[in-house]
Amino acid sequence: MTGGCGYIGSHTIVDLIENGFDIISVDNISRSNPRIFEGIEKITDRKIKNYKVDLCNFDDTFAIFQENNDIQGIIHFAAYKQVGESVQKPLMYFENNLNSVINLLKCVQEFNIPYFVFSSSCTVYGNPDHIPVTETTPPKPAESPYGYTKQMGEQIINEFAKSTGIHCILLRYFNPVGAHPSIRIGEMPIGQPQNLVPAITQTAIGKLAKMYVYGNDYETRDGSCIRDFVHVSDIAHAHTLALAFLQKQKSPNLCDVFNLGTGNGVTVLEAIHSFEKVSGVKLNYEIGPRRNGDVVAIYANNDLAKTKLGWEPQYSLDEMMRTAWEWEKRLKADDTIFTGIPADLN
Repeated sequence: MTGGCGYIGSHTIVDLIENGFDIISVDNISRSNPRIFEGIEKITDRKIKNYKVDLCNFDDTFAIFQENNDIQGIIHFAAYKQVGESVQKPLMYFENNLNSVINLLKCVQEFNIPYFVFSSSCTVYGNPDHIPVTETTPPKPAESPYGYTKQMGEQIINEFAKSTGIHCILLRYFNPVGAHPSIRIGEMPIGQPQNLVPAITQTAIGKLAKMYVYGNDYETRDGSCIRDFVHVSDIAHAHTLALAFLQKQKSPNLCDVFNLGTGNGVTVLEAIHSFEKVSGVKLNYEIGPRRNGDVVAIYANNDLAKTKLGWEPQYSLDEMMRTAWEWEKRLKADDTIFTGIPADLN
């Protein structure tokens, strides 16, 4: 697994171990906190082997496969993922996100790895004409360089599968939120949070003085953007099901695509109200201008994942917000453990 120390990667390691898989991780820790591995180990009672390797370095990546000659599948999470940053630094995103995919696929071909699962995104749909989106919804131009890297990554993998016969799955996430029910692992954004829920919880805990809702003049029911929030543990379990699906060779396709969303569109303001309800905290937020790169409204039709993978989201929006809040409080209580920075200096 690449990006095993990241938000979704760490939760997926837990789910895979709980379902009988053995894992090695590749994470250069450039945008994650290695102490997350301690949380994984406490949940699973399993120590995770991690290679601190930059996947854009082909020789170092190749060496991992030489050392581990019994790899049966790859889940590729590692990527830069901040929409706003990608607008400001597009070349950095294209270089990192695409070179890492290409280097991995070269190794997959060289070592004949039978299964490859790619961490994609609903950003591949752009601003769709109709919602909910299905896997056959025609992609529109991406709204950010990050979105383009996911579109291009999917195209690269599709062509690779056709040319090699290696089976691949593209999992299009909607908006992963929340934390593991144990509250031992969760989201740890580096710097100013770019995603909604960490911005909410950091504002509520006092790390941020206030947060902004980027636009309330969209053509939605309350003027704010609509998203499909899905609990990170539900997303994680979909990867276990995807590997099982590949192992059982249930599909005639070389490359299958699945939406991972709840199928419910929630506005930014509705998400804030859910948080306020479960936490009892009145959030200090302000309406700001629209933000470049933001899609107006998108949520999933998840019928394909339900029928083919047997995937069913288990967590409600309130549960997503509750676990995210419990994790934020845990981070504050254990601040020196997770960040080395005293809580009163945040």
